[in-house]
Amino acid sequence: MSARAQPGGRIVTVTANPSLDRTITLCDTLRPGEVQAAASAREDAGGKGINVARVIAAAGIQTLAVLPLASDDPFAAVLRSSGVTAHAVQIDGHVRANLTITDPAGVTTKLNLPGAPLSAQDATALIAAVVAASEGAAWLVLAGSLPPGVGVRFYVDVIHAVRRRWGAQAPHVAVDTSGAALRAVVDEAAPDLIKPNEEELAELAGIALADRTDLAAAVLPVARALVPARVAAALVTLGAEGAVLVTADGAWQARQPPIRVVSTVGAGDSALAGYLIADVDGPHDGAGDDPAERLRRAVRYGAAAASLPGTQAPSPQDLPAGEVLLRAL
Repeated sequence: MSARAQPGGRIVTVTANPSLDRTITLCDTLRPGEVQAAASAREDAGGKGINVARVIAAAGIQTLAVLPLASDDPFAAVLRSSGVTAHAVQIDGHVRANLTITDPAGVTTKLNLPGAPLSAQDATALIAAVVAASEGAAWLVLAGSLPPGVGVRFYVDVIHAVRRRWGAQAPHVAVDTSGAALRAVVDEAAPDLIKPNEEELAELAGIALADRTDLAAAVLPVARALVPARVAAALVTLGAEGAVLVTADGAWQARQPPIRVVSTVGAGDSALAGYLIADVDGPHDGAGDDPAERLRRAVRYGAAAASLPGTQAPSPQDLPAGEVLLRAL
């Protein structure tokens, strides 16, 4: 099992629980219980898989976002305006709305609704659509929370169905979720890449991180217990401390260049997108064959997202120009 995909391939994302992301930027620090003025507001097509697809599409790489979506859902218009090619599996319910509140210092408060339930028939149709979309793809990205109505093994079922159908030609699988859904994938599905943050990794391992003054040193043994025995690679995002990449061949930490934080929502999704962009775009710059360079690109994209409002997808022109500091662990 390898964490390196064939270069130049399409990236398919799956968002089982999409969201209409409404972001309100305050003029001052949030004061609960008070009436406050807002400086601005925006709406974005969201959900982790869609966020990843938007960043990949902005980089000019072919992507397809698979999601459940009713034909009369207003979310469809917002999704079309995002520039992402999508395949919608028809359901009855409407996409949830998530509310993000940010202040001038970049402090973020987020309220997430549970999402539209999926029936057993909906789940079966969604899996079939993902299997079909995965033909010839380089990566399949399973990202975000699961909606009501599907069990915690849903992503496991998707991975097994894709690999049964396409065998050696199946895409590599990246998973960005948490809790029981992530545990099921790690225990049963041998993903090629997982992308937890430090809290999600600690929850997966059932431990408290021993040393939070050096997060990279703290997450390394936890990730190493998974890689490569159950996961080919782990990209662990650490917020302001950048990210750690652990593979069978080594481990590295990359720290982001200085930025002004506007909103941290979607920064982890952009980091995953940056990693995948470097992987499939490698023939042009050597990044695909260099895990440390894939990590650098991930951190640069994550930093770019944090410097933009709402869940706005960064483009290559938004990447910060400062140096990404790298150290081997």
